[in-house]
Amino acid sequence: MQTHTILGGKVQLFKRGQVWFARASVNKQQIKKSTGSDSLSLAQQVAEDWYLGLRGKSRAGLPLKEVREATFNDMADLFEVEYEIITEGERSPKWVAGHKARLRLHLRPFFGKMGISQITSGDIQNYRLYRAQQHGRLPAKDGEGAYVKPLKPPSRSTLHDEIGTLSLVLQTAVRHGKLGAIPMLSPPYKKQRKVIHRPWFTGEEYKQLYRATAAAAKAAPEAYRWNYEQLHDQVLFLGNTGLRPDEASRLQHRDVTIALDPDTGEEILEIEVRGKTGYGPCKSMPGAVEPYRRLLARARPMKLGRKVERERLERRGQAVPISPEYPKRTDLLFPSNHTDLFNDILKAHDLKEDREGQPRVLYSLRHTYICLRLLDGADIYNLAKNCRTSVEMIENNYAIHLKHMIDASAINRRKSKPKLKARRQRVKTPDADGDE
Repeated sequence: MQTHTILGGKVQLFKRGQVWFARASVNKQQIKKSTGSDSLSLAQQVAEDWYLGLRGKSRAGLPLKEVREATFNDMADLFEVEYEIITEGERSPKWVAGHKARLRLHLRPFFGKMGISQITSGDIQNYRLYRAQQHGRLPAKDGEGAYVKPLKPPSRSTLHDEIGTLSLVLQTAVRHGKLGAIPMLSPPYKKQRKVIHRPWFTGEEYKQLYRATAAAAKAAPEAYRWNYEQLHDQVLFLGNTGLRPDEASRLQHRDVTIALDPDTGEEILEIEVRGKTGYGPCKSMPGAVEPYRRLLARARPMKLGRKVERERLERRGQAVPISPEYPKRTDLLFPSNHTDLFNDILKAHDLKEDREGQPRVLYSLRHTYICLRLLDGADIYNLAKNCRTSVEMIENNYAIHLKHMIDASAINRRKSKPKLKARRQRVKTPDADGDE
């Protein structure tokens, strides 16, 4: 190995491959650095400047070795570990997986190698522009392979969720001293959004919906009747509990109890809900009890398999599984997804879109529950607790567009006019002397 010394032996130069490296000891620390040159004379000049810089740092009390700045990827890794452990039991696994997916698909490719302190508000705005040039969910194609609808960028709510995940990573960097302050995250040219209510079913439309699902269940072929009956009870269950569809999909029979309401004397369901906000209780309307009893008593049809397999079991003397399975305590209330059936019924009865043209989905049954409860005069605070949301959320998205929430008597009050004196008494009353 070729070796040279300079500055009286304080710095040694050695060669690795074609590049010269410098080595020195300062404050009992041996430090190495590449000169980046294959020329010995240039390497000596770089090594001298480097050694003098080390001596200056030593006298100033500064760290001698260059500390690599934490990158966005480092803070994202730390955030994923912390968030999953700290929020265990408070946030659903699906909610945590959403943050990881946004980091993996969008945030890490853009910010990943950037130093965490180098991320500015301008970089965040560039990220918005970068995402605006991409496409969200691609629409369907026609027979020739062309898209039926024009391509659209990701929706406002999608970008809002991604910026929320970015904010959580930056907050992690601030807590660990890697970032002084979080840059401004709000968009610079924010549009004023008009209030658009959530799509829901009015009372008459809700009746039309569950009557349509009941009629479809009766008319369905035997092979598909179980699916239609499950959909009918799911519509009634969601409309009388206000559960989110993802919360209902996680419900097991051991989470539901039929109880007696001490105030009304009617039977209701007491539900232990586990959703995006963690655990939360829910008390249903009496209309959810009968659909749940039907769910308990409905046996799921067995999958008999192919005819060849059944004949093989019979030849071996083994029993062919023909007995239906009834729900157990640990079984899901709604083990299957009936979204396609639900959309077909909505389109058949002209219920797919509301008055504003917004498409209705299973989530609209939660909005229907909240709106109908407000129209019936339910207390908004208790309604928020039962739906595991905030009063502000209900006021901004539900109560604001319901006409029954406006007290007409409080608006149409008029100031009472003073009664006119009888003919204003133009003629004064005469006194005792007869004078006016």
